[in-house]
Parts: sequence; structure tokens; C-alpha cells
Amino acid sequence: MFMRLDNPFPRMLMAMSVLWLAGTMNAAAAEQPAAKPAEEVIKVVYHADFADPRRFSAMLSNIYNMVSTYQSELKEYDVRIVFLSHGIRFVTQDKLAGTPFAEDAAFKQRRADLMARLASLRDTEGVKLELCDITRQAVSLPAEKIIPGVKLVPSGVVRIAELQHQGFAYLKVE
Repeated sequence: MFMRLDNPFPRMLMAMSVLWLAGTMNAAAAEQPAAKPAEEVIKVVYHADFADPRRFSAMLSNIYNMVSTYQSELKEYDVRIVFLSHGIRFVTQDKLAGTPFAEDAAFKQRRADLMARLASLRDTEGVKLELCDITRQAVSLPAEKIIPGVKLVPSGVVRIAELQHQGFAYLKVE
């Protein structure tokens, strides 16, 4: 089949076909996922508002396992623990006598080990520690009695909500 070059219809049909094909290719390209962005920082916040030293030990083990995994996979992470309510007992050497958070026999027995593990996570693994200032003020604990490296935040629950809003995954060990 031969086309006459002086007839504009075949050229118009060919031009429309090219435009249709180009539009189809653009639509297909738009449906393809974008190139994968650079590796993002994995963000996790742990909520510590309990008094049980066994539970706190389990949480520390979970955090250690998490950061060790991320390190072995060469992933960047930002792991935080927000302490409030009964969790205050894990960030001070004060016995908190006369408060609802006072040291009991179980915590007294495990305090040194738990504090050393927490300090290791903070100092070696880069885990950030934050304490609810409402809790601290409620028990009249001077800020100087908080272990080094703990940042005071105005409200623990508000801080957790803020971190979740920033994309942090929320974890609480039961």
C-alpha cells in the first residue's frame, strides 16, 4: 500500500498516532514509583511509665537488639525513651522516698545493673533519654538528681505525641 505525499490525511494520522503513543508512555511513566529516596533515618520512641524493673530490663534488651540490628545493617536510627510517671525511678539514683515512685526491694536489687545498661545505650548506642518535667516537679526532685544525658521535656505524653507526629514509631513494652 502506497501513500500519496500530497495527501495531508496520512501525515495527520501519523502525527496523531505519535502524540497518542507519547501520551501513553508519559502516563505509564507517571504510574511508576519514583526512584527510591536516600535511606531515611529510622525513628522509634519507647514509652516508659512503669515501675517494674523486670519490664524495664526487657525494654532495654529490646532496644539493644533493635539498635544492634540497625548497626549491622548500616541503617541510621534515632531511638528515644520518654520517661514519665513511675519511669522516673530509672533516671535517678534518688530513692524517691515518700513518693508513689519510691524504690522497692526489687528495684533496689537491680538498680545498678539497669542504670549501667541504660547508660550504655545512651553513651555507646546513641539512644536519647527524655524525662517528663511534670513528673519531676510533682515529686519535687531537683534537676541535678537526674542522671547525666537526660533531657527534660515539659510533658512526657505531649513529647510522645510530638515524636509520633514527626514519624517516630511508638513502642511500649508490656
